[in-house]
Order: sequence, then C-alpha cells, then structure tokens
Amino acid sequence: MSIHASANPVSLPARRSLLRSRAAGAHVTNIELFFDLVFVYAVTQLSHTLLHGLNLVSASQVLLLFLAVWWVWVFTSWVTNWLDPERPLVRLLLLMLTLAGLLLSIALPDAFAGRGLLFAGAYVFMQVGRTLFMLWALGDAAPANTRNFQRITVWLATSGVLWLAGGWLDGQWRAWCWIVALTLEYIGPALAFPVPGLGRSSTADWDIDGGHLAERCSQFVIIALGESVLVTGSSFADTLSQPQALLAFVSAFVGSVAMWWIYFDLGAERGSVAIRHASDPGRTARIAYTYLHLLIVAGIIVSAVADELTLHDASQHADAIGSAVLIGGPALYLLGNAWFKKTVNSTNLPLSHLVGMGLLAALAVAVAWKPLSVLALGLATTLVLALVALWETISLRHLRRKLQESSVL
Repeated sequence: MSIHASANPVSLPARRSLLRSRAAGAHVTNIELFFDLVFVYAVTQLSHTLLHGLNLVSASQVLLLFLAVWWVWVFTSWVTNWLDPERPLVRLLLLMLTLAGLLLSIALPDAFAGRGLLFAGAYVFMQVGRTLFMLWALGDAAPANTRNFQRITVWLATSGVLWLAGGWLDGQWRAWCWIVALTLEYIGPALAFPVPGLGRSSTADWDIDGGHLAERCSQFVIIALGESVLVTGSSFADTLSQPQALLAFVSAFVGSVAMWWIYFDLGAERGSVAIRHASDPGRTARIAYTYLHLLIVAGIIVSAVADELTLHDASQHADAIGSAVLIGGPALYLLGNAWFKKTVNSTNLPLSHLVGMGLLAALAVAVAWKPLSVLALGLATTLVLALVALWETISLRHLRRKLQESSVL
C-alpha cells in the first residue's frame, strides 16, 4: 500500500522539513540554550558530590557520571546540528530531553545508591529516544547519514541494556555494568560504529556545520565556568569572617578569569574558524569537540571544587587528596586546551601550556616533599594559570592583529 504525502502529515516531505537548511550557517537557538540550563544544575550536582566525598571511590563514581553527562549533552548538540530547533516537533523533542535531563541531574548524587534506576532510565531515554527521532527525521534525505544513525541506534540500544541492568542491580555489579556501557559508547565514534551487515560510518558522511558545534561546546565551557563563579561567590559569602577569606576569594576569581582567557581569548575563535574551513569537519568535530572538550570541562569542575576547598579550609594543610584536586583541576584544563589547540590549528602543543603543566608537575613534587596550606597551594596554581594566559596573549599578539585585520575577529 502506498502512502501519499498529502494524506499523511508525517510523510517524507514533512520529515525533511525538520532538518536545517545548509544554505546558511546553523545558528544556536534559544531552545538549545534552554536545554543547556539543565546542565548548569548537572555540573553543580557533580561538583558538590565530589566535594562532599573526596576519596578515590567517590571520585571514580563522579568521573563516570561526568562522562555520561557530557556524552548525552554532546550527542544532543550533534543532533541539533542537523535538526532545525525552530520546528515545533524538534522543540518538543528538546523539551522532553530537558525534562529527562532534569530527572537525570536530580539522580546524580545518589546514582550509586537509591536512584540508580532513575539515572539510568533518564539517560537511556535521552540517548536512544533522541537517536530514534533523528533516524525518523532523516528518512532518505541523507542516505549515508541515515545508515550512520542506524549504526548509532544499535550501539546505544546495546549500551542502554547495560545502563538499565546496572540501575536495577546494586553495588559492584552496577558499577561494572555502567563502566562497560560507557566504554561502549565512548569507543563507538572512534571505531566509526561498526555493525555487522551495516558496515561502519565515515566522518566524510557527517556533513555538520562546524561553526555551530564549536559554538555549542564553547557554551558548555561557559556553563562550567559559570558554576565555578557561583561556587566562589557563595563560598565567600559563607566565609567572610575568616581572616584569609578575601585572599582566597581573589585567588579563586583570578583563576576563573585566567581559565576564561586561556580558552576564549583566541582559542575558541581559532577553533571555530578552523573547523569551518576543515576538509573533513566531521573528523575535527569528533576529536577536538567530542573528546578533547571533556578534558577542558572536567578541569573546570575539579577547579571549582578546589576553589571551594580554598575558601573553606584556607589555613589547613593540603592532604594528598586535596593537593590532587588543587593541582589536578588546572592540569586537566591545560592538557585539554593544549591538545584542542594542537588539533584544530594543526600545530605543535602550545609551549605556554607545556610550561604550565611542567610547573604544576613540579608543584606536585614539592608538595609531596613538604605539604603547603590549602591557600598557598591555591595561590600557586592560580599564578600558573595566570602565567599561561599572559604568555599566550603576548606570544599570539601578531596573530590577533592579523585576524583583526582580516575581520575574522
């Protein structure tokens, strides 16, 4: 039986209308920003969970949850690169994902306790439901991408079984199910989603608008930095009476500014320009924005925890875990930025970032030999970040002038 477009509102022409036009660049829409609000809450939940459980087990659990949160967000950003969020059906999809994301965020602190099934259910609904919608919306408008999402559906459905099984089980069984599920999801894009009978995908088939994905990832960095600023402000309000509170507050704020400067002064815009002109934007997006940006965001979240430690325990000596947080956050951030800039600009790792990571490594050795106070260690890491920001600003001043003259900036 044939189905005519005039008789069926969900026929192929209607589905094609859900896709963005490639005639002009894809712009970030207000509904996408509304969706992001849930992840402000998610980042806050993750940082507070880590802060209140500074031990190896808790840190491992928070790492797994962060990787899941990042993955569901970045996969949604990929999908909205193709879908048109101004269409009512796509808006409805994003609103449903926002509701599921809120439930997921609520479950984060107790995901390894009594809310495992809520977390897993919300996560699987977002991953599989969004992918099925995308598969339906594509139809035969882009056959290569349709096959790509068929493969993705198989991978996410397989991992989804493990997520749900882990949510139903307890203890180590939950942890192992989720570790295997997350591993499957992370290696999927790297392996190009191979599926028997369907082959594997090619980044050449991922006809994305690179500028849109670059802007979306920049916005998540802002979300994480915003959470860091909120932590700084609320913690300072609680510690105003402490004698070292003002110095700790200034240190935390300067550190956040330095992080912003390292990424946004030139790095974000250069990355956006590079992916717009890339011969294979799908490959660049997979490496630079899907994988490497998680290091950048993780560094900000850990640094936010470090700032809160500095403001509340400024005079205490930093123990091994506290030192790892204080030094590890900036180190993750510099590592992520260094590899991101190398990837998008096809250059060597920035010398300023390498020196900064070297100074942090030396600081870790020094602290192992003679412990410092939390405040002193926080000040030292802030100085390292400020040094890297200043170094890069000076070393790239000629590039900035060139970009300004060419009206790129």
